[in-house]
Amino acid sequence: MQTMTRKLTLGVMLALSASAAYAKDTIYLDGQHMTIDQAWQIADGKVDVAIAKDAESRLSAAHNTLMKAAASGKPVYGLTVGVGLNKDHKLFDASGKMTKEAIQASRDFQYNALRAHSSAIGDPMDHEMVRLGMVVRLNTLLHGQTGVQPEVADLYVEYLNNDIVPVIPEQGTVGEADILQASHVGLAMIGEWKVDYKGHRVSSKEAMKDAGIKPLKPIGKDALSILSNNAFTTAYVMRGLQQAQQVMDVSPTVFGLSLEALNGNVAPYLPQTNEVRPFPNVQSMSETILDQLDGSYLWQLNDERPLQDPLSFRTSGYTFAIAQKAMDDLTAAVKVQINSSDDNPAVVMNPSKKYLQQPQVAKYMVDENSGVFPTTNFNPLPVVMGVQQLNIALAQVSHNTAMRTLRLSEDHFTHLSRFLTAPGNKGHAFGAIQKTFADLNTRNMMLAQPVSFEGIAIAGNIEDTYTNMRLAADNLIEMTHNLYAMYSVELMHSAQAIDLRRMKNPNLKLGKATGELYNAYRAKVKFVSQDRPYTPDFAAGTKLIEQY
Repeated sequence: MQTMTRKLTLGVMLALSASAAYAKDTIYLDGQHMTIDQAWQIADGKVDVAIAKDAESRLSAAHNTLMKAAASGKPVYGLTVGVGLNKDHKLFDASGKMTKEAIQASRDFQYNALRAHSSAIGDPMDHEMVRLGMVVRLNTLLHGQTGVQPEVADLYVEYLNNDIVPVIPEQGTVGEADILQASHVGLAMIGEWKVDYKGHRVSSKEAMKDAGIKPLKPIGKDALSILSNNAFTTAYVMRGLQQAQQVMDVSPTVFGLSLEALNGNVAPYLPQTNEVRPFPNVQSMSETILDQLDGSYLWQLNDERPLQDPLSFRTSGYTFAIAQKAMDDLTAAVKVQINSSDDNPAVVMNPSKKYLQQPQVAKYMVDENSGVFPTTNFNPLPVVMGVQQLNIALAQVSHNTAMRTLRLSEDHFTHLSRFLTAPGNKGHAFGAIQKTFADLNTRNMMLAQPVSFEGIAIAGNIEDTYTNMRLAADNLIEMTHNLYAMYSVELMHSAQAIDLRRMKNPNLKLGKATGELYNAYRAKVKFVSQDRPYTPDFAAGTKLIEQY
């Protein structure tokens, strides 16, 4: 293999530099144990990447199996099928080596496949997303089912470590592999595309020459494995998941401060309440909410406190719990996706013996220990359903924050001034800004709609089912951005209400966690004593939520 010197490693590990000769730490990938955090570290350029020794062995074994299948006359896409040689020419000579004609025909097929499938549209993907997609594809290659030349994996490593970023348009995938987008990586690797390198957009041939990298000479299944995978869409799912995690991390604290702003009741979150119907996620989320209120005045008796609050307050524990569960389920699906192969066909080493006695199944075997099997592993429906379930759950979160914010403006719920108007303010206070979160909430309801069953039949009607995973992921990303902004508006209301309460009771105490959030917000956004443009306040609050 043509890349860097490698070391033995146990699975995927973070290898600390042993001397000053290494500028960065190195993560060794083995195709089976990469964490989501490690993928982001590599994508962000914080660490270098290398291939674990056992993964090298799997790559070589799978490639040898593929070539052995071709030698035995079994169909191999791009080698014995798809290039017109399986009927008219012998692929291998007497010594077992591929004939010159077979090699040339396979190479022609590879180049043509990469060129013809580089057909995406739209603005270029962000560098981070391209790099994250390449990390995912590298690791799934290392799982050992593709049959590619080991040099293909080497090139992913070289591109990542030298920060060579192929220019990939954003649109053109229907969720059954990112064929039209991922092909640009292969086109760059053969020296026929544009990349961003050292701050400039240059030809990939120029960048590889400068970095001392030899262009790929694809053969066999190389092109298909480069272009037929879901790595780049998976990267966008991971971005949405990352942002959803931020939303859920801050949600209990934002809500806790709003409950204090309302002078609300802690009863719905008590163990005595939730042990009656013991949904585990609801119990743990309720405990988290109460933790935010440690030291709060809500634990003390208050004559104005109602027995039961509006449902948007009382049910927020359930809402957050279901969203957290959906996020946990999606995280589990993503971990499977990035640590397994979505190739079709798949080179399977030591396959299950079940059904091998059946002639239809036996024909896929190359020898008693390996085979090349058609698959539908390019279908990422388990991940897509996880995304859509999270989108629906976040729509509930969106609804609740919109309703809570409205309730905080209503004097018969808060027993404060209408629209949280400060003393002496003769203007609108918070009466006009409700349109902001009403708009965002409506958008979130639309974005939560499932999309996995949409599509039209193409490719001679053989491709008639889709998952639209990128669209679902884009919806998730947009929803999380909307929720950052909606929480910013909710914070403006809750902080204002707290300040109005402290005018009556200067000793009013907040919880430790809610108090910290209040102080962080007030450091960015001041009390509204008179009407002012609120747009800068919303922006400051949104940024706080994104980073809190």
